[in-house]
Amino acid sequence: MIPSTPSTSAPLLDPTTPDPTSPSLRQQSLREASRFLRRSTGRRMLTNPSMVVRETAAEELEERQSDWAYSRPVVVLDLLWNFVFIVVGFVVVGISGEERPETPLRVWVLGYGVQCGVHMVCVCFEYRRRVRRREGEEEGEGYVTLARLTERVPSSVVKNLESANTMFSFVWWIIGFYWVSPDGQALIEQSPQLYWLCIIFLAFDVFFVVFCVALACIIGIAVCCCLPCIIAVLYAVVDQEGATKEDIEQLSKYKFRRLANTEKSNGEIQVSFGGVMIECGTDSPTERILAAEDVDCCICLATYDDGAELRELPCAHHFHCACIDKWLHINATCPLCKYDILKQSHTSIEEV
Repeated sequence: MIPSTPSTSAPLLDPTTPDPTSPSLRQQSLREASRFLRRSTGRRMLTNPSMVVRETAAEELEERQSDWAYSRPVVVLDLLWNFVFIVVGFVVVGISGEERPETPLRVWVLGYGVQCGVHMVCVCFEYRRRVRRREGEEEGEGYVTLARLTERVPSSVVKNLESANTMFSFVWWIIGFYWVSPDGQALIEQSPQLYWLCIIFLAFDVFFVVFCVALACIIGIAVCCCLPCIIAVLYAVVDQEGATKEDIEQLSKYKFRRLANTEKSNGEIQVSFGGVMIECGTDSPTERILAAEDVDCCICLATYDDGAELRELPCAHHFHCACIDKWLHINATCPLCKYDILKQSHTSIEEV
């Protein structure tokens, strides 16, 4: 019912269910996909910086999923969609009073509507709780109010109710499928309206689960193979929640110059390309020598070209300016070691 994605629908799609066919898997699919890729690519890849960056990006997406799922447009769409399901279900039950199906399809439709109603109650409560918590954080950060403490008890009750409703929804879907599948032709003749309504509800739930799983797979592949695209989308649609432009400009900026190292091994001459980072915007620029294995950007996986602009963070990790600047706009921490660049910025201001 409550989706872990911006899409919403019927009660069988609650993200708290442990059922493997439920879209609840989306909440952890991004991070788990990244970790699985790290494990499956061998022991050498376990410390690969690019894989660490992708796992960090997956965690960032996972943290934002909950906020997106309970944003006002998504909540309104969720409530409206389930309300339509309830209305349609009860209207069809009312106008099909003369139909006498062999299986209790009318009971199944009513149960489906009740599940939608329970889901709407849980969504409203959770949305209000998040709004109150957000308002409390804005009024006084760092203070734990009595209202914030007392709301934990009903919140846990609602989560338990939601989980129970989700598990029952899964069982109810199986029961509905069992009732409509044995003799469909006879049910069409006896109660065509109830039969097709059940088919629509069942098919919609299956379609939505498949859609959520497919979308999660696409996002997971994009995180692993095309992380700059994900960062660019987040940069375009998300408000500035990380470092400001002024904070980013205070970080050291370098120009990269490629160097060729020639080595002789087993009588053959081997050439490896390292490089040097030359600081920009200073009268006495500092230089940093990079080994051949350190001349790649861990975000876009591209090798530094001669003359490329690089940004070095206080933790000494370096990336393409175009890659890291967008990331820091979203999250002010290093994607490799999670060092908070704002700490040094605030420390510098206090020292001045």
